[in-house]
Amino acid sequence: MIPLLRAELIKLRTTRTFLALTGVAVGTSLLICVLVSLLSEPTQESVLSDVFTADTSAVFIVILAIVGITGEWRHRTITSSLLAAPDRLRFLLAKTLAFAAAGLVLSLLISIAVAIVGMIILSARDLPTPSVGDLIGQIIRNAEVAGLLGGFGLALGSLVRNQPVAIVGVLLLAFAIEPTVVALAPDVRRFAPFSALSGSIQEISASDVGFEEGTQLLPRGVAVLAMLAWIAVPFAAGAVLLRRRDLN
Repeated sequence: MIPLLRAELIKLRTTRTFLALTGVAVGTSLLICVLVSLLSEPTQESVLSDVFTADTSAVFIVILAIVGITGEWRHRTITSSLLAAPDRLRFLLAKTLAFAAAGLVLSLLISIAVAIVGMIILSARDLPTPSVGDLIGQIIRNAEVAGLLGGFGLALGSLVRNQPVAIVGVLLLAFAIEPTVVALAPDVRRFAPFSALSGSIQEISASDVGFEEGTQLLPRGVAVLAMLAWIAVPFAAGAVLLRRRDLN
């Protein structure tokens, strides 16, 4: 498994798509941080979630994960990949772990950059800043979300071979289907992966993820378990499909 994981990580960091989307994630995160730090006046209670959750790596790692798995079919590298790793389940697991690790590392780097820039601007404006301990905790929580969503994106991408369809589908799921289900079935909204569960893991308020003030999100540990369940279901289905698919 370790050689497979290492091979997937090498493949990941040497692709132009990964470098391009990483650059976009860094740029958008820093832009949001700068704008919020300059144009708002966060309180001591809100500064952590207002400024230091400006980490867009979770969005981009989902797209990267889908590109990573569907690209195997699009560029017809799936045959050579599986010749090198005949066990299809281990291949899919290695890819899932690789993108989870990539999301975690990318988020750590971006969150640290956001923390430095945000602290400089807020200090210069003589506005409240979080303690070092709180800031480190938020960086870790941001990374957890990105890592989990990296695995989730890969699992979702394993269900569909067509890359554009998979990307459009996950964007619709995140920005249209999930909000619609949340609005129509409020009882299940705490289990929504892209909003409620991510917010629970980051420990931000319900209003910051678009819910009514006072809505009770799941405890962080339970939210992590729920996200793992969200990953496991499409991963299992993707593994079954991969075993049955013709590589030609």
